[in-house]
Amino acid sequence: MTYAHSLDDPELRRLYEDAGFCGRVGWGRAPAVLVIDMANAWTDRGEQLGSDAEATLTAVVDVLGAAREQGLPIVFTTMAYDAALMSAGPVVTAKTPHSRLMLQGSDRIRLRPELGRRDDEPLVEKPRASAFFGTNVLSMLVGQGVDTVIVVGVSTSGCVRSTCESGFNHNLRVIVPREAVSDRSPSAHAAALMDIDARFGDVTRLEDVLAHLRTMR
Repeated sequence: MTYAHSLDDPELRRLYEDAGFCGRVGWGRAPAVLVIDMANAWTDRGEQLGSDAEATLTAVVDVLGAAREQGLPIVFTTMAYDAALMSAGPVVTAKTPHSRLMLQGSDRIRLRPELGRRDDEPLVEKPRASAFFGTNVLSMLVGQGVDTVIVVGVSTSGCVRSTCESGFNHNLRVIVPREAVSDRSPSAHAAALMDIDARFGDVTRLEDVLAHLRTMR
């Protein structure tokens, strides 16, 4: 039988559930928001990496507003390399040639201004897809007593998925608001959401995430 690799395929979900996947992690007591790569390179359709992320941006801004009302930790990421590309390395630049353009200080790696990043919200330049690889993100979250990460941003099949896997591997509860992530490929987006929900965290409606945040005490 052929399945559509999507959250919206009930037969596929039953297959995964029968195989022992798709459990629920739920919310912990201390969430934080990880905003993945909502910078010009990914959200400007004129860029090599760019795609239409305007609806995603709106959803991310909504999550940030609810998180700020509760005083939750928020960490932003972007991907950036030194001019000599030493922090990228030859394998990364060969496999992902776009990385040669992702230079520190360039406009490409700057966050979208609509996000309104505040001075007490760290911006981490990560060298790989996961927000946790080669960064101090985990230590920052541990220092704040965080047990749950709300992962938003782009791209679902790449940096978002990789960050969710790392969060799961570090025993953090992972929550992904479905409308607050996106990808340049609709099919890759659908497949990645299914994988995240089956293996690494809970993919949840945006309205449910916002409702939970707004009722926290």
